[in-house]
Amino acid sequence: MKVAIAHEWLTTLGGSERVVEAFLELYPEAPVHTSFLSSRNLPESMLSWDVRTSFVQGLPFLDRIAQNYLPLFPLAFESFDFTGYDLVLSSSTACAKGILTPPGTTHICYCHTPMRYAWEPQLDRRLEFANPLLKTGAGVLLHYLRLWDRLAADRVDHFIANSCNIAAKIRKYYRRDATVINPPVDVERFRPRGGRGSYFLVLSRLVGYKRVDLAVGAFNRLGLPLKVVGDGPERANLERMAGPNIEFPGFAGDDQVPGLIDGCAALIFPGEEDFGIVPVEAMAAGKPVIGLGRGGLLETVIDGETGVLFAEPTVESLIDGIARFSPADFDAEAISRHASAFSRERFKREIEEFVDARMAEAGEPSEAGKRQQRGRRRKRKSG
Repeated sequence: MKVAIAHEWLTTLGGSERVVEAFLELYPEAPVHTSFLSSRNLPESMLSWDVRTSFVQGLPFLDRIAQNYLPLFPLAFESFDFTGYDLVLSSSTACAKGILTPPGTTHICYCHTPMRYAWEPQLDRRLEFANPLLKTGAGVLLHYLRLWDRLAADRVDHFIANSCNIAAKIRKYYRRDATVINPPVDVERFRPRGGRGSYFLVLSRLVGYKRVDLAVGAFNRLGLPLKVVGDGPERANLERMAGPNIEFPGFAGDDQVPGLIDGCAALIFPGEEDFGIVPVEAMAAGKPVIGLGRGGLLETVIDGETGVLFAEPTVESLIDGIARFSPADFDAEAISRHASAFSRERFKREIEEFVDARMAEAGEPSEAGKRQQRGRRRKRKSG
């Protein structure tokens, strides 16, 4: 079975890239088609992938103004040629699902979210920061993106959603059903080590919709120690807001994250997420999560057992959640056991089962079936 992968863009190793990593563990020969690649923050493992970029890769000042080119991304994905492939797995947050595949090719989309800046601009305001020419026609641009995105959804043969939250949005915006398979989390990297921690922790890309400003505002008032770990366009604004009790250590690599989580009393997660991998990582380490009770967090955090959920995206509501938090109320081992259900191996098993079933419906032998056939042939030869 000849497999290809389509992914939005490759600029960092985040949750959606972990999905692509797991796809490649299942289908190691698959090339990865993406709009563009920026190698500055990519680990060596990702640089070894067979990556096929679009014409966007050659546009000027891409590292600095990539979001200005958003209207071109639909065309970028439509430009890829998937002739000769039996299966394409798209990992989509926006345009990757809009690829054009031949009639004999099965297209399965793992949807992290429908195009958030088109359907929910109140959550993702990145178009507001595009160049002035785009801003003046923002209404027309949003209309175009919604029309294209709805059409692109019809090109997908089968949808997988990363959460029930996203399955509901796929049903709402695309009028399509989706099977829920939660994303892979490397829970094995995190283990409870004892100790209640000396600070609270935010671990996030510093972009507007993550609402890190709520954490900064709340801890300014409370005076409690907070570490805001991560980088992004909002960092300078957040640093200007912050009092002396708030640190900004910057970007943390994979090797640093377990130690940062181990040293915290609780993870602060103030934004609405589609699923939210970082909270699961914190829980795998036995740490409670204080987070907004909306979106994917409702499917991963149990209020009062593995964390504290606050109701509204406001400083006051977050302060109320912190006031209700007491480390003595939580059992680190029980929190870690809860997180183990979101493992990477579970994800790969569920994806492979889903793909094999869909390919069997399309008349393509499953990978498991092919392995059995090869085993039988080897047995006959040895006999």
